[in-house]
Amino acid sequence: MDLSLERPEGYLSVRRVGARSITLIDRELDKSFLLAPDRAIENWPVDTASALDASHVEALLALQPELVILGTGERQIFPAAVFMAGFLRKGIGIEVMDNAAAARTYNLLAGEGRQVIAGFILPSG
Repeated sequence: MDLSLERPEGYLSVRRVGARSITLIDRELDKSFLLAPDRAIENWPVDTASALDASHVEALLALQPELVILGTGERQIFPAAVFMAGFLRKGIGIEVMDNAAAARTYNLLAGEGRQVIAGFILPSG
């Protein structure tokens, strides 16, 4: 039996999630980043969920998401209510999960053609 690797077409996908890095297609990132189906925004200046506040909401809303997925590292950690409320006031759904679950959910929704934005928090240093 022949095996072949089929890569998703039409969107950036997450291939692997580790404790300190995430691989997008063939590129490993080790700093927090934002991911949209058509681009990755590297070096997102967030290293913990507790660092998120209302000022971070605008950067995500500028990407015009219909849904935001927040990966908070190896464990699910909810950010401050003021951060979450910034999306709910605009009618944008936000889901918080660990990075592995966020990657799976992002890949599924992006593969369906949805305008999903994922923020992945990776530990600094």
